[in-house]
Amino acid sequence: MSVDDTGSGADGDGRVDPEPAPDSADSGEDPLALRLEGLILGAERRYTPFQAARSAGVSMELASRFWRAMGFADIGQARALTEADVLALRRLAGLVEAGLLSEAMAVQVARSTGQTTARLAEWQIDSFLEGLTEPPEPGMTRTEVTYPIVELLLPELQEFLVYVWRRQLAASAGRVVQAADDEEMVDRRLAVGFADLVGFTRLTRRMEEEELGELVEAFETTAADLVAARGGRLIKTLGDEVLYAADDAGTAAEIALLLVETMANDETMPELRVGIAFGTVTTRMGDVFGSTVNLASRLTSIAPRDAVLVDAALAEELIRTQDAPASEAVAAEEAAAAEKAGEDPPSYRFALQPMWQRPVRGLGVVEPWLLTRRGDDGEED
Repeated sequence: MSVDDTGSGADGDGRVDPEPAPDSADSGEDPLALRLEGLILGAERRYTPFQAARSAGVSMELASRFWRAMGFADIGQARALTEADVLALRRLAGLVEAGLLSEAMAVQVARSTGQTTARLAEWQIDSFLEGLTEPPEPGMTRTEVTYPIVELLLPELQEFLVYVWRRQLAASAGRVVQAADDEEMVDRRLAVGFADLVGFTRLTRRMEEEELGELVEAFETTAADLVAARGGRLIKTLGDEVLYAADDAGTAAEIALLLVETMANDETMPELRVGIAFGTVTTRMGDVFGSTVNLASRLTSIAPRDAVLVDAALAEELIRTQDAPASEAVAAEEAAAAEKAGEDPPSYRFALQPMWQRPVRGLGVVEPWLLTRRGDDGEED
Protein backbone atom coordinates (compact mmCIF):
# COMPACT_ATOMS: atom_id res chain seq x y z
CA MET A 1 0.00 0.00 0.00
CA SER A 2 1.22 3.50 -0.77
CA VAL A 3 0.29 6.76 0.90
CA ASP A 4 -0.24 9.75 -1.36
CA ASP A 5 0.68 13.33 -0.57
CA THR A 6 -2.74 14.01 0.99
CA GLY A 7 -2.09 11.43 3.69
CA SER A 8 -4.61 8.92 2.35
CA GLY A 9 -4.04 5.34 1.27
CA ALA A 10 -6.38 3.21 -0.88
CA ASP A 11 -6.43 -0.28 -2.29
CA GLY A 12 -7.40 -1.30 -5.81
CA ASP A 13 -11.13 -0.81 -5.37
CA GLY A 14 -10.75 2.70 -3.99
CA ARG A 15 -11.39 1.85 -0.34
CA VAL A 16 -9.21 3.59 2.17
CA ASP A 17 -6.75 1.35 3.97
CA PRO A 18 -5.99 3.25 7.19
CA GLU A 19 -2.72 2.77 8.96
CA PRO A 20 -2.64 1.82 12.64
CA ALA A 21 -3.16 4.67 15.04
CA PRO A 22 -0.06 5.90 16.85
CA ASP A 23 0.23 4.92 20.49
CA SER A 24 0.05 7.51 23.24
CA ALA A 25 3.81 7.56 23.73
CA ASP A 26 4.31 8.68 20.14
CA SER A 27 1.45 11.17 20.09
CA GLY A 28 2.32 12.72 23.45
CA GLU A 29 -1.29 12.41 24.62
CA ASP A 30 -2.35 11.25 28.05
CA PRO A 31 -2.76 7.44 28.06
CA LEU A 32 -5.86 7.60 30.29
CA ALA A 33 -7.47 10.18 28.01
CA LEU A 34 -6.89 7.89 25.03
CA ARG A 35 -8.26 4.88 26.93
CA LEU A 36 -11.35 6.87 27.93
CA GLU A 37 -11.82 8.03 24.34
CA GLY A 38 -11.59 4.45 23.08
CA LEU A 39 -14.05 3.28 25.74
CA ILE A 40 -16.59 6.01 25.01
CA LEU A 41 -16.32 5.87 21.22
CA GLY A 42 -16.09 2.08 21.15
CA ALA A 43 -13.37 2.18 18.49
CA GLU A 44 -9.76 3.13 17.95
CA ARG A 45 -8.47 6.04 15.91
CA ARG A 46 -7.94 4.87 12.35
CA TYR A 47 -8.64 7.64 9.84
CA THR A 48 -7.50 11.11 8.94
CA PRO A 49 -10.39 13.42 7.95
CA PHE A 50 -9.53 12.92 4.27
CA GLN A 51 -9.49 9.13 4.67
CA ALA A 52 -12.79 9.14 6.59
CA ALA A 53 -14.51 11.29 3.97
CA ARG A 54 -13.18 9.14 1.13
CA SER A 55 -14.18 5.89 2.84
CA ALA A 56 -17.67 7.27 3.41
CA GLY A 57 -17.97 8.35 -0.23
CA VAL A 58 -18.39 12.00 0.77
CA SER A 59 -16.49 15.00 -0.54
CA MET A 60 -14.05 16.58 1.89
CA GLU A 61 -15.96 19.86 1.59
CA LEU A 62 -19.24 18.28 2.64
CA ALA A 63 -17.58 16.25 5.39
CA SER A 64 -16.04 19.45 6.80
CA ARG A 65 -19.45 21.15 6.74
CA PHE A 66 -20.97 18.26 8.68
CA TRP A 67 -18.15 18.12 11.22
CA ARG A 68 -18.16 21.87 11.83
CA ALA A 69 -21.93 21.84 12.13
CA MET A 70 -21.59 19.13 14.77
CA GLY A 71 -19.16 21.38 16.64
CA PHE A 72 -15.93 19.50 15.99
CA ALA A 73 -12.71 21.52 15.83
CA ASP A 74 -10.49 21.37 12.73
CA ILE A 75 -7.76 18.77 13.28
CA GLY A 76 -5.83 19.12 10.03
CA GLN A 77 -5.00 15.63 8.78
CA ALA A 78 -4.36 13.99 12.15
CA ARG A 79 -5.40 10.35 12.37
CA ALA A 80 -8.10 10.81 15.02
CA LEU A 81 -11.34 9.47 13.47
CA THR A 82 -12.98 6.07 13.86
CA GLU A 83 -15.31 3.74 11.99
CA ALA A 84 -18.18 5.47 13.76
CA ASP A 85 -17.20 8.79 12.17
CA VAL A 86 -17.22 7.15 8.74
CA LEU A 87 -20.62 5.58 9.40
CA ALA A 88 -22.08 8.91 10.56
CA LEU A 89 -20.93 10.57 7.33
CA ARG A 90 -22.45 7.76 5.27
CA ARG A 91 -25.77 8.07 7.09
CA LEU A 92 -26.05 11.82 6.66
CA ALA A 93 -24.97 11.68 3.03
CA GLY A 94 -27.35 8.75 2.46
CA LEU A 95 -30.30 10.78 3.73
CA VAL A 96 -29.40 13.48 1.22
CA GLU A 97 -28.89 11.03 -1.65
CA ALA A 98 -32.23 9.37 -0.90
CA GLY A 99 -33.99 12.72 -1.10
CA LEU A 100 -35.17 12.53 2.52
CA LEU A 101 -33.18 15.63 3.47
CA SER A 102 -31.71 18.46 1.47
CA GLU A 103 -28.03 19.12 2.02
CA ALA A 104 -28.84 22.31 3.94
CA MET A 105 -31.30 20.43 6.14
CA ALA A 106 -28.74 17.69 6.82
CA VAL A 107 -26.30 20.34 7.99
CA GLN A 108 -29.02 21.78 10.24
CA VAL A 109 -29.65 18.31 11.69
CA ALA A 110 -25.93 17.95 12.37
CA ARG A 111 -25.77 21.42 13.93
CA SER A 112 -28.79 21.02 16.20
CA THR A 113 -27.66 17.59 17.33
CA GLY A 114 -24.10 18.74 17.89
CA GLN A 115 -25.03 21.85 19.87
CA THR A 116 -27.57 20.05 22.03
CA THR A 117 -25.40 17.04 22.84
CA ALA A 118 -22.34 19.23 23.41
CA ARG A 119 -24.20 21.09 26.14
CA LEU A 120 -25.37 17.81 27.63
CA ALA A 121 -21.86 16.35 27.61
CA GLU A 122 -20.41 19.49 29.19
CA TRP A 123 -22.97 19.36 31.97
CA GLN A 124 -22.46 15.65 32.63
CA ILE A 125 -18.68 15.99 32.87
CA ASP A 126 -18.71 19.26 34.81
CA SER A 127 -21.19 18.23 37.48
CA PHE A 128 -22.59 14.71 37.36
CA LEU A 129 -19.47 12.73 36.44
CA GLU A 130 -17.14 14.98 38.43
CA GLY A 131 -19.07 14.27 41.60
CA LEU A 132 -19.09 10.50 41.04
CA THR A 133 -15.36 10.29 40.46
CA GLU A 134 -14.36 11.80 43.80
CA PRO A 135 -11.68 9.45 45.18
CA PRO A 136 -13.44 7.02 47.56
CA GLU A 137 -10.34 6.46 49.70
CA PRO A 138 -7.45 8.68 50.82
CA GLY A 139 -4.46 8.37 48.55
CA MET A 140 -6.46 7.46 45.44
CA THR A 141 -6.53 9.84 42.50
CA ARG A 142 -9.57 10.72 40.43
CA THR A 143 -7.92 9.22 37.35
CA GLU A 144 -7.75 5.83 39.11
CA VAL A 145 -11.53 5.68 39.51
CA THR A 146 -12.69 7.51 36.37
CA TYR A 147 -12.26 4.67 33.86
CA PRO A 148 -14.24 1.99 35.76
CA ILE A 149 -16.99 4.50 36.60
CA VAL A 150 -17.33 5.51 32.94
CA GLU A 151 -17.24 1.84 31.91
CA LEU A 152 -20.20 1.11 34.20
CA LEU A 153 -22.17 4.27 33.40
CA LEU A 154 -21.73 4.46 29.64
CA PRO A 155 -24.22 1.80 28.47
CA GLU A 156 -26.83 2.96 30.98
CA LEU A 157 -26.46 6.63 30.08
CA GLN A 158 -26.59 5.79 26.38
CA GLU A 159 -29.85 3.89 26.76
CA PHE A 160 -31.27 6.64 28.94
CA LEU A 161 -30.27 9.32 26.42
CA VAL A 162 -32.04 7.49 23.59
CA TYR A 163 -35.12 7.00 25.77
CA VAL A 164 -35.32 10.69 26.74
CA TRP A 165 -34.69 11.79 23.15
CA ARG A 166 -37.51 9.58 21.87
CA ARG A 167 -39.84 10.91 24.55
CA GLN A 168 -38.97 14.51 23.71
CA LEU A 169 -39.29 13.81 19.98
CA ALA A 170 -42.72 12.25 20.51
CA ALA A 171 -43.86 15.23 22.57
CA SER A 172 -42.56 17.73 20.02
CA ALA A 173 -44.14 15.83 17.11
CA GLY A 174 -47.43 15.75 19.00
CA ARG A 175 -47.39 19.52 19.45
CA VAL A 176 -46.68 20.07 15.75
CA VAL A 177 -49.52 17.76 14.72
CA GLN A 178 -52.01 19.39 17.07
CA ALA A 179 -51.13 23.00 16.28
CA ALA A 180 -49.84 24.67 13.18
CA ASP A 181 -47.70 27.18 15.11
CA ASP A 182 -45.98 26.45 17.08
CA GLU A 183 -29.25 21.99 39.30
CA GLU A 184 -26.17 21.64 40.19
CA MET A 185 -23.89 24.65 39.60
CA VAL A 186 -20.25 24.32 38.54
CA ASP A 187 -17.73 27.16 38.67
CA ARG A 188 -15.09 27.26 35.94
CA ARG A 189 -12.52 29.74 34.70
CA LEU A 190 -13.26 30.59 31.10
CA ALA A 191 -12.99 33.31 28.49
CA VAL A 192 -16.50 34.45 27.57
CA GLY A 193 -17.28 36.47 24.46
CA PHE A 194 -20.35 38.26 23.13
CA ALA A 195 -20.60 39.22 19.46
CA ASP A 196 -23.34 41.72 18.64
CA LEU A 197 -24.63 43.07 15.31
CA VAL A 198 -24.64 46.88 15.35
CA GLY A 199 -27.92 48.64 14.62
CA PHE A 200 -30.01 45.48 14.57
CA THR A 201 -33.06 47.19 16.04
CA ARG A 202 -33.10 49.69 13.16
CA LEU A 203 -32.75 46.81 10.69
CA THR A 204 -35.88 45.15 12.08
CA ARG A 205 -37.87 48.24 11.10
CA ARG A 206 -36.53 48.39 7.53
CA MET A 207 -36.26 44.74 6.47
CA GLU A 208 -38.96 42.22 5.63
CA GLU A 209 -39.34 39.34 8.06
CA GLU A 210 -38.01 36.75 5.63
CA GLU A 211 -35.02 38.89 4.72
CA LEU A 212 -34.30 39.57 8.38
CA GLY A 213 -34.56 35.87 9.18
CA GLU A 214 -32.05 35.03 6.46
CA LEU A 215 -29.62 37.62 7.80
CA VAL A 216 -29.89 36.25 11.34
CA GLU A 217 -29.47 32.68 10.13
CA ALA A 218 -26.39 33.62 8.10
CA PHE A 219 -24.90 35.42 11.10
CA GLU A 220 -25.57 32.56 13.48
CA THR A 221 -24.29 29.94 11.04
CA THR A 222 -21.09 31.84 10.30
CA ALA A 223 -20.47 32.51 13.98
CA ALA A 224 -21.18 28.91 14.97
CA ASP A 225 -18.80 27.54 12.34
CA LEU A 226 -15.99 29.92 13.31
CA VAL A 227 -16.40 29.24 17.02
CA ALA A 228 -16.46 25.47 16.51
CA ALA A 229 -13.56 25.37 14.05
CA ARG A 230 -11.29 27.31 16.41
CA GLY A 231 -12.08 25.10 19.40
CA GLY A 232 -14.53 27.37 21.21
CA ARG A 233 -18.04 26.46 22.33
CA LEU A 234 -21.16 28.21 21.15
CA ILE A 235 -23.28 28.69 24.27
CA LYS A 236 -26.33 30.25 22.67
CA THR A 237 -27.57 32.56 19.95
CA LEU A 238 -29.90 35.48 20.56
CA GLY A 239 -30.76 36.61 17.06
CA ASP A 240 -28.44 39.58 16.73
CA GLU A 241 -26.01 38.28 19.34
CA VAL A 242 -24.01 35.12 19.99
CA LEU A 243 -22.43 34.02 23.23
CA TYR A 244 -19.40 31.74 23.14
CA ALA A 245 -16.78 30.46 25.56
CA ALA A 246 -13.24 29.14 25.32
CA ASP A 247 -10.93 27.48 27.78
CA ASP A 248 -8.09 29.90 27.09
CA ALA A 249 -7.78 33.60 26.34
CA GLY A 250 -5.88 33.15 23.07
CA THR A 251 -8.61 31.02 21.54
CA ALA A 252 -11.32 33.49 22.56
CA ALA A 253 -9.30 36.41 21.16
CA GLU A 254 -8.68 34.66 17.84
CA ILE A 255 -12.38 33.83 17.47
CA ALA A 256 -13.36 37.44 18.18
CA LEU A 257 -11.02 38.88 15.57
CA LEU A 258 -12.05 36.28 12.99
CA LEU A 259 -15.71 37.14 13.58
CA VAL A 260 -15.06 40.85 13.02
CA GLU A 261 -12.89 40.20 9.96
CA THR A 262 -15.35 37.75 8.40
CA MET A 263 -18.37 39.99 8.89
CA ALA A 264 -16.47 43.03 7.62
CA ASN A 265 -15.78 41.18 4.37
CA ASP A 266 -19.49 40.44 3.87
CA GLU A 267 -21.29 43.46 2.41
CA THR A 268 -24.69 42.02 3.38
CA MET A 269 -23.81 42.01 7.08
CA PRO A 270 -24.04 44.92 9.53
CA GLU A 271 -20.98 45.95 11.50
CA LEU A 272 -20.01 43.82 14.48
CA ARG A 273 -18.66 44.51 17.92
CA VAL A 274 -17.28 41.98 20.38
CA GLY A 275 -16.57 42.01 24.11
CA ILE A 276 -14.57 39.36 25.97
CA ALA A 277 -13.98 38.83 29.69
CA PHE A 278 -11.90 36.20 31.46
CA GLY A 279 -12.68 34.74 34.87
CA THR A 280 -14.78 32.38 36.91
CA VAL A 281 -18.19 31.55 35.51
CA THR A 282 -21.00 29.31 36.63
CA THR A 283 -22.09 26.69 34.11
CA ARG A 284 -25.47 25.02 34.13
CA MET A 285 -26.98 22.83 31.42
CA GLY A 286 -24.59 24.24 28.84
CA ASP A 287 -25.25 27.90 29.71
CA VAL A 288 -22.94 30.28 31.58
CA PHE A 289 -23.70 32.83 34.28
CA GLY A 290 -21.93 35.26 36.59
CA SER A 291 -20.14 38.59 36.74
CA THR A 292 -17.65 37.54 34.04
CA VAL A 293 -20.52 36.98 31.62
CA ASN A 294 -22.11 40.29 32.63
CA LEU A 295 -18.82 42.11 32.09
CA ALA A 296 -18.40 40.60 28.61
CA SER A 297 -21.90 41.79 27.76
CA ARG A 298 -21.18 45.33 28.97
CA LEU A 299 -17.89 45.47 27.06
CA THR A 300 -19.79 44.53 23.92
CA SER A 301 -22.24 47.38 24.43
CA ILE A 302 -19.44 49.99 24.64
CA ALA A 303 -17.14 48.50 21.98
CA PRO A 304 -16.49 50.55 18.83
CA ARG A 305 -17.89 49.25 15.54
CA ASP A 306 -15.89 46.40 13.99
CA ALA A 307 -13.72 46.21 17.10
CA VAL A 308 -13.01 43.94 20.06
CA LEU A 309 -12.82 45.10 23.69
CA VAL A 310 -11.44 42.83 26.41
CA ASP A 311 -11.26 43.18 30.16
CA ALA A 312 -8.07 43.58 32.20
CA ALA A 313 -8.08 39.91 33.25
CA LEU A 314 -8.08 38.69 29.65
CA ALA A 315 -5.39 41.22 28.70
CA GLU A 316 -3.23 39.98 31.57
CA GLU A 317 -3.76 36.38 30.48
CA LEU A 318 -2.73 37.16 26.89
CA ILE A 319 0.41 38.84 28.19
CA ARG A 320 1.13 35.92 30.55
CA THR A 321 0.82 33.38 27.74
CA GLN A 322 2.97 35.60 25.46
CA ASP A 323 0.15 35.98 22.95
CA ALA A 324 0.48 39.76 23.30
CA PRO A 325 3.19 42.14 24.58
CA ALA A 326 2.60 44.19 27.70
CA SER A 327 2.92 47.26 25.47
CA GLU A 328 4.35 48.26 22.12
CA ALA A 329 7.26 49.90 23.97
CA VAL A 330 8.07 46.57 25.63
CA ALA A 331 7.80 44.80 22.27
CA ALA A 332 10.20 47.32 20.70
CA GLU A 333 12.70 46.85 23.55
CA GLU A 334 12.51 43.07 23.19
CA ALA A 335 13.02 43.30 19.43
CA ALA A 336 16.05 45.58 19.88
CA ALA A 337 17.58 43.27 22.50
CA ALA A 338 17.00 40.23 20.27
CA GLU A 339 18.57 41.94 17.28
CA LYS A 340 21.59 42.92 19.35
CA ALA A 341 21.97 39.31 20.51
CA GLY A 342 21.54 37.98 16.98
CA GLU A 343 18.31 36.21 17.92
CA ASP A 344 14.76 36.26 16.57
CA PRO A 345 12.47 38.68 18.43
CA PRO A 346 9.42 37.33 20.29
CA SER A 347 6.44 36.67 18.03
CA TYR A 348 3.09 37.94 19.26
CA ARG A 349 -0.33 37.25 17.73
CA PHE A 350 -2.20 40.16 19.27
CA ALA A 351 -1.76 43.77 20.32
CA LEU A 352 -3.43 45.45 23.29
CA GLN A 353 -4.20 49.13 23.72
CA PRO A 354 -5.57 50.44 27.04
CA MET A 355 -8.77 52.44 26.67
CA TRP A 356 -10.60 54.83 28.94
CA GLN A 357 -11.66 53.64 32.38
CA ARG A 358 -15.33 53.94 33.18
CA PRO A 359 -17.69 52.89 35.98
CA VAL A 360 -20.18 50.15 35.16
CA ARG A 361 -23.20 49.68 37.38
CA GLY A 362 -22.85 46.56 39.48
CA LEU A 363 -19.30 45.89 38.27
CA GLY A 364 -17.33 48.89 39.53
CA VAL A 365 -14.67 50.65 37.46
CA VAL A 366 -13.89 48.77 34.25
CA GLU A 367 -10.63 49.12 32.31
CA PRO A 368 -11.24 47.98 28.72
CA TRP A 369 -8.44 47.09 26.31
CA LEU A 370 -8.71 47.29 22.55
CA LEU A 371 -7.63 43.99 20.99
CA THR A 372 -6.11 43.98 17.50
CA ARG A 373 -4.04 41.62 15.41
CA ARG A 374 -0.32 42.16 14.97
CA GLY A 375 1.03 42.10 11.42
CA ASP A 376 4.03 40.14 10.17
CA ASP A 377 6.20 43.20 10.72
CA GLY A 378 5.27 43.32 14.41
CA GLU A 379 3.04 46.36 14.06
CA GLU A 380 -0.67 46.49 14.82
CA ASP A 381 -2.96 45.85 11.85
